[in-house]
Amino acid sequence: MHVAITGASGLIGRRLVETLLAHGHSVNLLSRKGSLERAGAQSSIWNPEDGPPSAGKLSGADAVIHLAGEPVAQRWTATAKRRIHDSRIVGTRRLVEGLAGLERRPAILIAASAIGYYGSRGDEILDESARPGGGYLAELCVEWEREAAAAEKLGIRVARIRIGVVLDAGGGALGRMLPAFRWGVGGRLGDGKQWLSWIHIADLAELFRHVLENSLGGAWNGVAPNPVTNAEFTRVLGRALRRPAMLPVPAVVLRLLFGEMSEMLMAGQRVVPGAAEAAGFRFLYPELAPALSDLLDRGAGCPAS
Repeated sequence: MHVAITGASGLIGRRLVETLLAHGHSVNLLSRKGSLERAGAQSSIWNPEDGPPSAGKLSGADAVIHLAGEPVAQRWTATAKRRIHDSRIVGTRRLVEGLAGLERRPAILIAASAIGYYGSRGDEILDESARPGGGYLAELCVEWEREAAAAEKLGIRVARIRIGVVLDAGGGALGRMLPAFRWGVGGRLGDGKQWLSWIHIADLAELFRHVLENSLGGAWNGVAPNPVTNAEFTRVLGRALRRPAMLPVPAVVLRLLFGEMSEMLMAGQRVVPGAAEAAGFRFLYPELAPALSDLLDRGAGCPAS
């Protein structure tokens, strides 16, 4: 299958490209920063601020995977919110406009979303049938998914993968946590009772491949089957690194450091992958401890005791 991918230079994109190439797919990487050097892959320049991608950049694609977007994990100033909104909402709209101009359209569009869609819901167990929540991030995700769903009017099947906390020792949330934990100064956020819905990077890439190869539409929660509380995540990570994890970060400090975005860190979603399990998808790492052990072994490794 020939797959066009936006956002291929990011954490998820890099792993996904490797996975697709390893399984015999060809890929075309659409990037606003210039050509991406990747063995076995083509690349094209596309900046959503300049308008829809030209027909030539999507020509021949059997599927499109849309990952591009400004990182949400930053202080939410007015300027940052505008960048986040435009990169996701306007960027997705421009992509669909590009798809509309094709004589031969791809069969499926797989668009990234986020579990922020559900808002803060305490201990409520959330599968794909759960209603959207409230607040900035939830409203952003609803609008983001709506823009992707517009491709259905073009006869394109649309899947939305609501991604949780992606674990990879080389970057993302885990990569940012590791230095503090290795120095023995890691700890829970606030009271640690908030739920953390996580997924190993390998499982997320395989979920995208599963949806792609089976041409499956609808909403998919990109999370492992066993979410944990922030306090439990902290304990398991500290144990894996053989380091204490005893220094909690008070909520007031998080607000000082991150402003409004601290609400995302303190709010939890207890999200489960109902659609993936119903479709027969098998997770390589359904439990947190083996997932962290694998990532730490593959990354810099655990420090000596």
